[in-house]
Amino acid sequence: MESPLEQPATLLNAQLSFLDTRLVLIHLPLDIYPLFVRPILQLILHNTRQNADGTPHEPKRPWLFWHPFVHISITTNACTVVCPEHEAETLFMPLLAGLNSKLRSLVSISSEQYAAVLISGEGLDAGQRVLDLTSPLALAGISIFFITSYYADFILVPFSARRTVIRALEDQGFVFESDDSHGDAGHMTNSGHLSPQITKFAFDLFPTSPAPTPTTVAELQTQTFAMLQRHDITPSVDEHIELVTCAGVKDSTAIAVANNNAKDNLQLGLAKCLTSHPPPAFLAITLTNLESMSLTLDTRLLTYFHNDGEDLLVGKDGPEQVAITLDLEQLPLESTGIVCGVASRLRDHMAHRTSEVFTMSYLSTTRTGNVIVYRDELSDAMDALKGARD
Repeated sequence: MESPLEQPATLLNAQLSFLDTRLVLIHLPLDIYPLFVRPILQLILHNTRQNADGTPHEPKRPWLFWHPFVHISITTNACTVVCPEHEAETLFMPLLAGLNSKLRSLVSISSEQYAAVLISGEGLDAGQRVLDLTSPLALAGISIFFITSYYADFILVPFSARRTVIRALEDQGFVFESDDSHGDAGHMTNSGHLSPQITKFAFDLFPTSPAPTPTTVAELQTQTFAMLQRHDITPSVDEHIELVTCAGVKDSTAIAVANNNAKDNLQLGLAKCLTSHPPPAFLAITLTNLESMSLTLDTRLLTYFHNDGEDLLVGKDGPEQVAITLDLEQLPLESTGIVCGVASRLRDHMAHRTSEVFTMSYLSTTRTGNVIVYRDELSDAMDALKGARD
């Protein structure tokens, strides 16, 4: 019998940071995405963050972004924008207000604010950490979005559930310390000691629901795939879309900094990708004030960057990846446990396949869940996800 939760080794090395930002999620169907290219470009290219004296807040390094977190993803059915609430109000709301009622009804901007949690740490196995870091939150009934970048993973959680998130992680041995006076920013490190409340927090924090509350990852996996089956959600793959995950080069030479060569060429490449017709089949952009730009993109988009991204994009020649997509259009935005349930199913299946480490990343959008795997692991991963329905 599986114990309710055991502290995984990956959690001991994980470092969690609550970023100093409050985010909203914007959903744009691909049919009207071209109408919103301009505010998306403004969000990426124009620094609107100001210091107390009204001057632009310039990043410490030219490759850093001026907001703590911004994410744009384009997949085969929609575009998702994650940005600070005030940027949504300034850049997107005026355009939305000018559309007719039919077009306005196709766009959604979350009324809920979200907090971004950065996950970092040495020696974290890519596939296992998705499971280990989402399971405590899933078992606490917290809805999350999971985004993997070149450098790190990010979990987006409802800001209203922030204290519940911290408590769930404290039950896993983490200790929270605030980094500012208002408490939005903070970090958590693992003390190595589990809370004695760990076996029952899922019951203590939430009222009893008609459906049994899962208390183990195995139960959560079963519940997740039962829900997917009820809604006839099956994994799909477009094998013609070959992906690569890479990052903008950090060029700190005096000449490069003075001329902004790398920064300008990266921004030009991004602008070409975002304005391409038809829109990109797959493009995920993550921008932070801690690292250079991270991209997961259809390899055909590399041609939009100077010299196909040579000397601009680190890792562009990395292993070929493929996205397995779950269309979650029919599920509420606040659905819980999907990332954890999918990750646990893959871990269980792939562990029996080989002794090699299974590598996966995950991209949540407002309407899809995307499991990104290496090409040579695609067949086994699809067997795992389809087999869960049999």
